[in-house]
Parts: sequence; structure tokens; C-alpha cells
Amino acid sequence: MRKVLVLGGTGWLGHEIARQAVADGADVTCLARGSAGGAPEGAALVRSDRTRPGAYDAVARVDREWDEVVELATPPDLVEGALDALAARARHWTLVSSVSVHSRDDEPGADESAELVAVGERPDDAAPDLYAQQKAWAERTSAARLGDRLLVVRPSLVVGPGDPSDRFGHWPARMLRGGRVLVPTTEGRWAQVIDVADLAAWVVRAGRERLLGPVIAAAEPVPLAEVLEEARLAAGTDPELVPVDDAWLLEHDVRWWAGPRSLPLWLPLEASGFARRSTAAFRAAGGTTRPLAETIRRVRDDEVTRGVGRPRRAGLAPDEEAALLRELATQDL
Repeated sequence: MRKVLVLGGTGWLGHEIARQAVADGADVTCLARGSAGGAPEGAALVRSDRTRPGAYDAVARVDREWDEVVELATPPDLVEGALDALAARARHWTLVSSVSVHSRDDEPGADESAELVAVGERPDDAAPDLYAQQKAWAERTSAARLGDRLLVVRPSLVVGPGDPSDRFGHWPARMLRGGRVLVPTTEGRWAQVIDVADLAAWVVRAGRERLLGPVIAAAEPVPLAEVLEEARLAAGTDPELVPVDDAWLLEHDVRWWAGPRSLPLWLPLEASGFARRSTAAFRAAGGTTRPLAETIRRVRDDEVTRGVGRPRRAGLAPDEEAALLRELATQDL
């Protein structure tokens, strides 16, 4: 039986990878603190804090080897510690990176060969604004240690039920509330996502087949207008979309992409290449993705379960949006 070690496995994507690896017939172990929950049914959980000495002792014994190790971490300390303890005991290693490692966002169709962000000294572990540099450093360091045993997965925006970032889920949840909905102008804007279940399925398959090299994992790009329309249709509430231009939004402290007081998925027009990466290598390696409408329905149902009105990590809060819409109405007069 293939032995798979997921470094994590209790949080969102890691849990789905571990779950699908069990379903694929693997003997799965998750190494995690367990603060995000338990391991999926059929997987073993080794509770360990990876920031502490001896964190890997239970899975790095002299008599133990792994057919596959899946690394999801970003901070250099965690990535380096895992390599120190386990690189010699892994037949194949999958590093989950990000399309954010690419230095340019203005090149539609860019593939895995596109230039990466510059990384000089080792990035600070505790600097969230250095996410791209941390992921690029993880890629470089892992390649140096693992050579021809490494697969680097660069997902686009990962979406689906349980997403802790609340980015993609903002739109199905907002459409469910109905009424007037503040949206960015959509002409020339795109979105490129991958359902968490589709990404996990391919990670499991790629590990089983010992695929190598960097691969951008993503569905085909779709116009942002299509995302909003599918979210509207899934909600069934017939909301009224109120498009507003970039200048007005920025003047009123509405933020790009993610986080508080943002319009999720909204990016500058000059960054349209970020959501239009090539998927050729992913498709050639057996990657498949479900229709956007299906993912949105899955997210809609999850939002209903979790509570449409709950506090969110991304998007405009209802009172913020209402104030902006009132100001717009005053200006329209």
C-alpha cells in the first residue's frame, strides 16, 4: 500500500488531499497540530507542532520511508524543517506553491516558464506581504534538496466549500442577500479558479504517478462578468448589480482582491494576466476541472450552511456597502 504523508491534513486543502488519498487506496498519515480539526476518516493523525524541536520524530524514523510527502506550508522555517527531517525518506515530494510566484501579472497565457519573483535573502517567516517570495523560496530550496523527486503545484485561486479566506464565497453569499449589489466594472476583467476538490484529486493522482516539475493547476479563465452572473443565477434572488468604476472605488477606500473592505476577485486592468494563465501543462498531466456553475452551487450551499450573515474575512460588510450605495445614489441625483 502506498504510504502518503500530508504535512497538515486537518485544514481545508490538506484535509481534502488526505481524504482523497485515502479514497485512492493509500495509507495516509497527517502531521499537524490538529487545531483546525481532525484528520479525515481512514487517515492517521500525528499531532505535532512543526515549529518545535523534534516535530518530525514520529514520521522520520530510520525504518520508515514515504512514497509521497505533500507539503502545503509557506513559512521558510516550516519548509526547511520538513526537508531536513524527511527529504532523505521520500520517494516523491509535492510542494503546493502558488501562481503568485510569477513576477508579472500582465501576460495573458503565461506558462510555467514565466519569470519568478526575485528572492535574495531568506524571506522573513512572519511577513504576510512576502507571500510570493516565501513560496518562490520554498520552490528553490525544495528543488535544491530533492532534485528529480519534486513536483511543484502552482494553483490559481483555490475555491470551494469551507474556504477560510471568504474571497470567492463573497459573491454567492452576497447574491443570496439580494437587493442592490455593488460590483466593479467587468469589461476586460477575468477570473481563474480551481475547485478545492479538483485540485486535491489531481495532487493525489500526480503523486501516485510521480509527476515532476512545476505545473500551474487551474481551470480555464472566465470573464469576471460570468462569475457574477453564475452567482446571481445560483442565488435565485434576482439582485440588481450596480457597477462602479475603479477610480470611484479607490477614492472611497474599497480594496482590491481580498481582505476587509474589498471587492473580491477585483484586480487592476493591467494585472489581467494574473487570472489568465496557461493550463496546457495541467491538462496534459491529466488535470480536470468541473464547470464553474457547479463550483458556485457548491459554494452557495456551503455559505447557507455556514451562515450568509456571518462575519467574513473578505468583502464589504453590509453596512459598508449600504453607505457606498447611498453615496452613489446621492451623486446620481
